[in-house]
Amino acid sequence: MRSRWIGRAGVALAAVTALVAPPGIAQAHDRVSGVVRAIMRQMSLREKVGQLFVVEVYGQDADSVTPATAARNQALYGVDTPAQVIAKYQPGGVIYFDARRGPDNVQNPRQIATLSNGLQRAALRRRVPIPLLISTDQEGGSVVYRLTAPATAMPGNMALGAGRSTRDARQSARVIGSELAAVGINQDYAPVSDVNVNPANPVIGVRSAGSDPALVSDMVGAQIDGYHAGGVATVAKHFPGHGDTAVDSHFGLPEVTHTREQLEAIDLPPFRRAISRGVDTIMTAHVVLKSVDPSGAPATMSRPILTGLLRQQLGYDGLIVTDALDMGGATADYPPDVAPVKAFQAGADQLVLAPRMDTAFAAVLAAVHSGAISRQRLDESVARILTLKLERGLWRPFADPARAERVVGTAAHKAAEQRITDRTITLVKNDDALPVERPGKVLVTGWGVTTTSTLGAAIGRRGSTVTVRETGATPTQSAIDGAVAAAADQDLIVVSTMNANTAQQSLVRALLATGRPVVVTAVRNPYDIALFAEVKAYLASYGYTAASLESLTRVLFGEVNPTGKLPVAIPSLYPYGYGLSYRAG
Repeated sequence: MRSRWIGRAGVALAAVTALVAPPGIAQAHDRVSGVVRAIMRQMSLREKVGQLFVVEVYGQDADSVTPATAARNQALYGVDTPAQVIAKYQPGGVIYFDARRGPDNVQNPRQIATLSNGLQRAALRRRVPIPLLISTDQEGGSVVYRLTAPATAMPGNMALGAGRSTRDARQSARVIGSELAAVGINQDYAPVSDVNVNPANPVIGVRSAGSDPALVSDMVGAQIDGYHAGGVATVAKHFPGHGDTAVDSHFGLPEVTHTREQLEAIDLPPFRRAISRGVDTIMTAHVVLKSVDPSGAPATMSRPILTGLLRQQLGYDGLIVTDALDMGGATADYPPDVAPVKAFQAGADQLVLAPRMDTAFAAVLAAVHSGAISRQRLDESVARILTLKLERGLWRPFADPARAERVVGTAAHKAAEQRITDRTITLVKNDDALPVERPGKVLVTGWGVTTTSTLGAAIGRRGSTVTVRETGATPTQSAIDGAVAAAADQDLIVVSTMNANTAQQSLVRALLATGRPVVVTAVRNPYDIALFAEVKAYLASYGYTAASLESLTRVLFGEVNPTGKLPVAIPSLYPYGYGLSYRAG
């Protein structure tokens, strides 16, 4: 059977079939190792190097693209279509993005499944047919996600942390995983495993489950179980921890100043939990950690961090993948021909979004030819990549587009989304202002066009007459004056804030000065109340999905008893674990 498998996609499946229902774990491992060795014996050096790269592709179909999309692929890769990108580089993986970044890969379930199938067909047409890891960032919540409606928008990590339920975290991940698997996405770059101990963190915040390492560890472990149950591989990120940074690594290189003792106590526990729960992959962070690597190299390029700390000290032998190599934290000091080589030498197995792909590929290939990267080291990484693909059943890679339409956004998933989200809302302050008694006139104002309109619609469904006046991320004085004028005859003012800057603070204070009842709802990080502690009612939702805003409204009107507890401390005001309820139980 093995000789028939070599070089043929149909027979590859036959070889892998022997792995189904093995008699035991040891035997399964041996069989996987045997198939991996058989595959690798047939691979050329270029094919092995190709497996190290994870690329983006522009377009919604593997073979048919618009002229504008073809031009984007040409600019990056010198070819027109996604399938041609796969044929040219024979990469190990593809990462999907929505239109906000540009690739616009994810329009609807049938289209995504069809794209996934087309890319997998292109991969299996290669001389040595190896399926792709198709990944995306679907973390849950309102910040980092790629699939939109009809996909189910489960709560984000900090919301789940507020809910304190590992069962909810597991179910949330299972829903996300099952919907991704249905459209042919077989790996989610989640869960975020950072412990957000810095309220000023510009890039993690609500993407973390909270500031307590034990809570984050519990959520991470539950999510890994859930994603696996849903049918996708998992990625714990961002090692060795991005929770205490003041610089966004998309634009610069932050430094984590934790001592080794702080690292052990704060940052590493979630990654240890992830490893113990069988996480498939760990993603690196573009952060400096001089307590482990005094050279000041970012973790992605640091052998003491990736090999010394992660591999040797934590005993992790799974896949290590870089964070995107086109981020500012990687590109500032590492040119396109240097970054992928340095990351691989540090201990990474897969290289994500390497800038100037032709240059990056040639640089790694040249490093192998020169001995700067040994053949043994290359084979170790390729073996890890193939092992993950075999263990996750990727030699049966195709999605059913019709089934994708049935699975994504089911009524059961939507019900779970709302039920879990209801348990995450945190009532932080309530000076006898909530719940409200069916106010006749309500002004909804503050941050977010969609946020204020969706919240206004939810309140309107309760019978109130609602005026919506969105004021922007940085309200002008004119916008503030307009909101104040609109508030004059209102029975209630609900104002949404999002990481409140000075202008948003001015808006809140101006509305408080009207003397009308004001409820402030922080729809991202919960720390905003520290900037206007005089408010009488303050709710934290940790997100602004439609379900989050419906849950806020339910709490506002007393339909749901708020049970969320702060998963972070609000400095000098409210401790970790604080949260009010209308009634006990």
